[in-house]
Amino acid sequence: MKAPDREESRIVFLEVPESLRGRIEPLSHTAHGHPSGGGHEPAEEFSIDPAIPIPVELPPGDEGLNLETLSWEQILAGMIKVAAAGGAGVQPGWIDYYRRFVLAVKPEIRRELTEAAILKAKNGDFDLALEIFTGLEGLFPGSPTVLLNRALALEDRAAVRDRAGREPAAEADTPELRRAWERVLALDPPFANGLFNAGFFYLRERDYRMARECFSQYLPLADDPDKKDEAESIIREITGKALDDEAFREAWERILAGDEQEGLDFIRDFLERHPEVWNGWFVLGWALRRLDRWADGAAALRKALELGGNKGDAAQAADLHNELAICLMEQNDLPGARKELEAALRSDPENIKIISNLGVLALKIGRNSEAAGFFRTVLELSPDDPVARKYLVKS
Repeated sequence: MKAPDREESRIVFLEVPESLRGRIEPLSHTAHGHPSGGGHEPAEEFSIDPAIPIPVELPPGDEGLNLETLSWEQILAGMIKVAAAGGAGVQPGWIDYYRRFVLAVKPEIRRELTEAAILKAKNGDFDLALEIFTGLEGLFPGSPTVLLNRALALEDRAAVRDRAGREPAAEADTPELRRAWERVLALDPPFANGLFNAGFFYLRERDYRMARECFSQYLPLADDPDKKDEAESIIREITGKALDDEAFREAWERILAGDEQEGLDFIRDFLERHPEVWNGWFVLGWALRRLDRWADGAAALRKALELGGNKGDAAQAADLHNELAICLMEQNDLPGARKELEAALRSDPENIKIISNLGVLALKIGRNSEAAGFFRTVLELSPDDPVARKYLVKS
C-alpha cells in the first residue's frame, strides 16, 4: 500500500449507500479495484453496514468523493489511519468495524505490510517503515510481533545515525527506543523473542542489569537451543565480570548525560573492586577523553585492550580502538592513531565515524589525495554527511 504525503493528505468520511449493504469478499478475488457490496463469500463473517461512514484518505488536491470511483487503496488507507489514531473523533465501535472491514477485504494485510515495512527499514527509509508499523499497531493492537518489529526498526535507525556520526540525532532516538522496548517487555504473557532481542538492546546500551534480567526471563520460555545457549553465556559473562554492578551502571549513565566528573567517581569505585574487567577501563578512558585528558584516557584505553577489550563484540572493539585513536591524535602521535583507526575499521568496515577520522588523520599528515578518498567513501555511505563535505573541500 503506497504511503500518502503525511503533510497534505486528508481523511474524509463518506456515507455508504444502502445498495452496498451486504457481505464482501477478499480484494484478491474482487473483479474490479473499486468497492462492491453483497453477493460474494466473505473472508470472514463481515457485512457492510451503511449506518457507519467510511473513512477515505485523499491525496492533496483530490476531491474524489464519489464512492464508486474510489480505489480500495484509498478506503483501506483511511481505515488504517483512523485505527492508528486510536479512534479519536469517531463513535465507539467504529474502530473495531474498520479493523474487521480491512481484514475482510485484505486477509493477508498483516504479512504484506510487515514485509513492506521491513524492506523499507532495510533500505534506510525508516520514516515510512515506522509509519507502516504504526498502521499495523492500529489494526492489531498489542500484537507482540508488531511491537517487536517497530522496536527493531527504531534501533536500526539509531544505529545508522550513530555509525554516521550523527550523535545528537542518535541520542535523541534513545528515549523513544527505550519506550518501544518497555512496551515489548510489558507484554502479558511474556514474549520470548521480544525478551531475547531486548536483552541485546540493553547490552548495546551497556545497561547490563536489564540485559541480564531480559535473558534470565527468556530462559524458561526458550524453544531454540542455540539462542538459549547464547543467553546463558551472556548471563555468565555479565555475572562473572560484575557488569550489573550499580556503580558501573551509574558511571555509564552519568557520562552519557555529560556528567563526566561524577561518572569518574563511580567507575573508579567499580575498578577498585573489579580491576581486571576491561569494560571498566574502557568507561574510564571514555570519560577522560571527553574531558580532554588525552594521556590519561589513552592509558586507560590501553589497559582495556590489554585485558582483551578488542577480542569480543566487533562494534565494541571498534569503539575502543577509535577512542584510543582520538586520544593519540590529540597528542600528535599520528602513526599510533592510524594504527588504532585501521584496527577499528577492520572490526567495523562501514563505520562512518572511523572512515571520517582516517580522512582527518590523512589531512594532518599532508596526504590530501588519500584524505579525499576517505571522505568520498563517507559520502557514498551517507550522501548528506556535513563533515565529509566540509573536509572534502579542504582536501
